[in-house]
Amino acid sequence: MLEAMSTEPVIVVVEPYGGSTRMHSPELPHIFWDDAAVTRGDAVVETLLIRGGRARNLERHLERFAQSAELFGLPPVAKDSWRKATAEAAAAFGAEGCCRWTLSRGRAATGNATAWIVVTPLGEQLLEERQRGVKVMLAPRGYSLPPKKARKKAPWLTPAAKSVNYAAAMAALRYARAHGFDDVIYVEDEHVLEGATSTVVVARGNKLRTPTGLDSILEGTTQAMLFAYAEAHGISVKAKDLTVDDLRAADSVWLLSAARTAVRVTHLGEEKLPKPKGGLNVAALVDEALEAN
Repeated sequence: MLEAMSTEPVIVVVEPYGGSTRMHSPELPHIFWDDAAVTRGDAVVETLLIRGGRARNLERHLERFAQSAELFGLPPVAKDSWRKATAEAAAAFGAEGCCRWTLSRGRAATGNATAWIVVTPLGEQLLEERQRGVKVMLAPRGYSLPPKKARKKAPWLTPAAKSVNYAAAMAALRYARAHGFDDVIYVEDEHVLEGATSTVVVARGNKLRTPTGLDSILEGTTQAMLFAYAEAHGISVKAKDLTVDDLRAADSVWLLSAARTAVRVTHLGEEKLPKPKGGLNVAALVDEALEAN
């Protein structure tokens, strides 16, 4: 689906405790020097797709955003304010784009949370990857988390929260691209975890599967939307432990995220995966699900 592309970002400042919103010029500074999002990475985010003049899959993003805020001890998400501000931003942008919400612990000087929305154009690389697919590097994530039950003793471990701290993921992507790859799939002892900024989904026959990731990954909103839509249309869906061999045996392997939607994995390392011959077209299913959400 192609829409006219806007190039001017849209910024909406949100009152984090509920209430007013205001448009902010992208030509003017916005974040103070002592904002915790900048100084500590102490903020949560969500990324949504704007298509057809509105945010897609909005309610799932809101639920995960609220969960992230709670896990970080931030103010409760005023959902109506975020719905209103997002609708304003989408209308002002007027094209398909990437919408990013940020809720920060705020300024050290005031102790008050800060929040804003930015809508930007989809990048050329993202649009190309939707068409041609991606070559991925299989790589260790670099750390392991204890089992979910054991994490009760360390409640500050919050893999279920989506934060602004993407430094390690960005470093992994830079390394991968410097070595001829487009993206990364993290693995641990041959167990598939997730992409650097995406959820892994495999298709085989009339089945869709996504890895549980040893209970140590962020649940994907696009994957959840896809599975709900697919199951309603008679397709078998399940989260289960997946290995690298399961990726090789699949009809197709996909990376899902809000703005990129679904891109097919064409290579696992240097190993070229065969092109799908029939079977489930995950990209088409995601587009259908987005129209319904």
